[in-house]
Amino acid sequence: MRLRLPEERPTEPPIGYKIARAALSQDGSRAGFLGVSLGAALPYGVLDDAGCAYGRRHRPPSRRCDCGFHCLHRRAEAAALTCVGEHRGALLLEVAVLGRYIRFERGMRYARQRVRTATVGPCRCGRPATGLADAGWGRPGWRVVEPVCAVCAGQRATVSFADFAGRAGAGLKLCAGPAEETGAAAPGRTVPELAAEAALLQARLDWFQSELARLGDKEA
Repeated sequence: MRLRLPEERPTEPPIGYKIARAALSQDGSRAGFLGVSLGAALPYGVLDDAGCAYGRRHRPPSRRCDCGFHCLHRRAEAAALTCVGEHRGALLLEVAVLGRYIRFERGMRYARQRVRTATVGPCRCGRPATGLADAGWGRPGWRVVEPVCAVCAGQRATVSFADFAGRAGAGLKLCAGPAEETGAAAPGRTVPELAAEAALLQARLDWFQSELARLGDKEA
């Protein structure tokens, strides 16, 4: 005789946590996310249905497949994944689990989700991020964007948190995470850090002055 677990009938959608890369469509009109493991090839929106990554015709989540969306029960476990080198630019998502799901000890695999909030980690330099800029890679039709501070953004086109949330739609909330969770540098600045930042700003000022002088010579 095969024992089965009792069927759950929650009054509200279960909440889970996961990490994903932020992405913009090629024309910049839409915003979405890319998973960091099995679903990395299939961008998804704030409110979306899962598909089978293997192209099979069954409905996710199938017990004989590992398809479907995945999430963890605990926020701290999901946040810890951003410590891995290749996941440093990922966002921490809080999702509402909709539709059919299979519950495991540490998380769930499910058919449909709504991304409620996306928490942005620090820039790669350690400073708190102020926007999202092109990460230099992506998928066909999608460009991955990563958290950057105002200094490291340089001349790259940067999308603000509010702008990204607006393009994603469906009531997404995007915000910077607390330093204790994201590992961002403390507000206090050391003298070497300030000196390095001043040198960078001076180099940019010199470049702008040289460009203005060049343009002036052409007009003359």
